[in-house]
Amino acid sequence: MATDFRRKEELPDLTDEIVASYQDIGSINHLGHCPLPSTEAVIEIAQDLKEVIFPGYRRRQNLHMGNVTFYVGDLIDGLHDRLTQQFARALRHADDIQSQRECSSESLVDYERDGQLKAIAFLQTLPRVRRVLASDVQAAFDGDPAADNLDEIIFCYPGLEAVTVYRLAHELHRLDVPLIPRMLTEWAHSRTGIDIHPGAKISPSFFIDHGTGVVIGETCEIAAGVKLYQGVTLGALSFPKDDDGNIIRDRKRHPTIEENVVIYANATVLGGQTVIGAGSVIGASVSLNKSVPPSTVVTIDKPSLRFREAS
Repeated sequence: MATDFRRKEELPDLTDEIVASYQDIGSINHLGHCPLPSTEAVIEIAQDLKEVIFPGYRRRQNLHMGNVTFYVGDLIDGLHDRLTQQFARALRHADDIQSQRECSSESLVDYERDGQLKAIAFLQTLPRVRRVLASDVQAAFDGDPAADNLDEIIFCYPGLEAVTVYRLAHELHRLDVPLIPRMLTEWAHSRTGIDIHPGAKISPSFFIDHGTGVVIGETCEIAAGVKLYQGVTLGALSFPKDDDGNIIRDRKRHPTIEENVVIYANATVLGGQTVIGAGSVIGASVSLNKSVPPSTVVTIDKPSLRFREAS
């Protein structure tokens, strides 16, 4: 197929038109000398963190107690440096947004210092995160008769993948690291189909079975021993607005799920005042926006089936 080179002569004018739009529509471009956190770097950090949490399952095998200290120490050292850089970028960007100023490198050293402090504080949470994730792995094994062993859970289960990234992102959220927690959970969302906001509060021994389509909102509170199936939504009702028509933020919008609740496929539980009592079972496709007492089974009436002879 012949190329019409005359048409290519129009490309410089098109480029000028696109660049001109960067001034007209400045809300969706980031130009200047202050780089944002790098998506690629954040994903690499997540992969290294999973290597620390589940050693021997991914990139490096043949680990043992004689060499694992050196291996993990090298990972932690590299994570410290990369986390510091990415945190510093996120902190500076958040300050620029809040103060409505153009990006500036004048206070870069302070952001590097603050980023390093948060990086160290985050890395110090990893032993505790490992203990919680061990309970999640065990809950998955105990709750799924199709699983043969814990290794299968760690290698194969998208629910554990999403929960692992969520638990790391939640620690960053607790440390007030901007932007990066959401980058992490949305990356996990794209890989697993499971959408967990890093602000949600989820206790140990949490299991998502199958998982695709699960949504857990920012202000959800989930107690220990809860099990969700695919398609479950723990969401919000309509958002209240202030006198200027802006959504009112920083209030509880999503439900509370108490201990040892099971919620089956495609159920929807909505509202910040909705509490599902301990030990309850919410059946498939149930939709709830009011609280349920403890030890309650909620189902919908079985639909009637009609059979007729095919024509």
